[in-house]
Amino acid sequence: MKYIILSLLSAVLLSISWPTYGIPFFIFFALVPLLIIEHDISKFSKIKRKGWAIFGFTYLSFLIWNIVTTGWLYGAKNPDGTHSLFAVVVPVLFNSLFYAFVFQCYHWYKNAQGTYFGLVFFVAIWMVWEKLHLSWELTWPWLNLGNVFADYPQLIQWYDTLGSTGGSFWILLVNVYAFYTLRIWEAGRKRKPLIINTLILLGGIGLPMLISAQQYQRFDLKPTGSVKVLMLQPELDPYTEKYSKDSLTILNDLLTLADENSKGQIDYYLGPETSLPGFGSISETGFEQSELLNKVKGFLTQHPKSVFATGISSHRFYPNEKEKSKTAYQTAQGIYVDSYNSAVQIIPNQKIEVYHKGKLVPGVEIFPYMTFLKPLLGDAMLNLGGTTASLGIDEERKVFSNPFNQGKMAPIICYESIYGEFVTDYVKKGANFLGIMTNDSWWGETQGHEQLMAYARMRAIETRREIARSANSGISAHIDARGDVVADTFYGDKTTLFANVNLYEHQTFYTRAGDLLSRLSLFVWGFLIVYMLIKKYQNRKPAAPMKKIVIKRP
Repeated sequence: MKYIILSLLSAVLLSISWPTYGIPFFIFFALVPLLIIEHDISKFSKIKRKGWAIFGFTYLSFLIWNIVTTGWLYGAKNPDGTHSLFAVVVPVLFNSLFYAFVFQCYHWYKNAQGTYFGLVFFVAIWMVWEKLHLSWELTWPWLNLGNVFADYPQLIQWYDTLGSTGGSFWILLVNVYAFYTLRIWEAGRKRKPLIINTLILLGGIGLPMLISAQQYQRFDLKPTGSVKVLMLQPELDPYTEKYSKDSLTILNDLLTLADENSKGQIDYYLGPETSLPGFGSISETGFEQSELLNKVKGFLTQHPKSVFATGISSHRFYPNEKEKSKTAYQTAQGIYVDSYNSAVQIIPNQKIEVYHKGKLVPGVEIFPYMTFLKPLLGDAMLNLGGTTASLGIDEERKVFSNPFNQGKMAPIICYESIYGEFVTDYVKKGANFLGIMTNDSWWGETQGHEQLMAYARMRAIETRREIARSANSGISAHIDARGDVVADTFYGDKTTLFANVNLYEHQTFYTRAGDLLSRLSLFVWGFLIVYMLIKKYQNRKPAAPMKKIVIKRP
């Protein structure tokens, strides 16, 4: 019962820390109950299968945390209108399993090398796991610990140096030191060490916040210019309108929304993810002949020196198998084709620029590790409009430069805005502001769209770039370079949002160095593994010497 209570306590502390309704300060102690469980079972419990017991209690804690913070995934619907259990059950069960396995690895290492080496290993392997979750095809970094302060930009201004992964490192160190302080007290019951360790612990929590508060108040980065952006929020229900309405009707509504809200010069009209064409997609070899895209060019002739950037669904055919890409799939007619979730920049009398989304949603836009998992799962892709095949991607980031002013926009598409180091690649390419095109309405009016919006605020701090965020249905927003929301819209409103977006050219340390602490943690983790193997080799018992056999001659 004691272990169950500790497991539930950890789950509660993790859950109530999470944005956008939580209080993040509880995160500094959220892992301590699990560390206590592991230590107590390893050292004092009479449970026979200690490893399995630790795994069970940690899995329970992580399962509750995942359900509470990402249970909104249940809002996804099947084509028949019913809620998709697959959309929530698979991520929740597997993500909880991964976290429990990380904790199990810590348990194995600690038993082999002792508490102090074990705690260092715990921080290192958690950081390595979070980095893996940012990189592999099953990527789901929604619950990376550094995300917890997304709604409190005043406290994380130093993310421009170490990023959100630096936040994870900070949280892990504080949890480990809190556990260490508790263990020292339990072992000696001495007041002086308790006072000293508590002060160090409070300093570890408070000092980065004080530094951040100073940075926030003294922010003096000077913009090199500004652009006027009109964000369009058409509010198309993705299940009843977006893929059933006529494409021209969808476009006409979008252009009417833009035209009716154009007051004065607009430098950028920014549309949401997959605004066009509704059902189906637009051929990239026929961009210049597309009726839809040419209609946008016609609109722009009425608004001189304006550009139109928006999300579209696009595709590219390949004449034969030899020329197809790695991500191309074969249609029922035997034709090879790539489908894309794309962003385009449209300017009259110029070739349309296109960028293909580089970070795809597992199970929706990409079938992770298809060679291995498809025989087990079958056609388990979620049908959220368009194709259910894995989409193609761009290997490198692109920047949309405005020929009429200094604007250089990063065309970030929805899920990409979760990835800190990934977004810095746009800035390295010259982007001086971030344009996020997203469709957050798949899960209804839940925490999902609010959390994704909050995470964008960290990208503003990490890169010191202002953000213009256009959503199909809330939340469209203007976010400044300190991570503050200057203006935003409500979910479900058909509306626009005007913003005077400042442009910055300075590159932060995080932009240049990326997830530095994650790479250092990978090195430490590898070193600790090698160290353990060497120690095991050195501690092997030498083989018993062979007895010398003496044969006596008669």
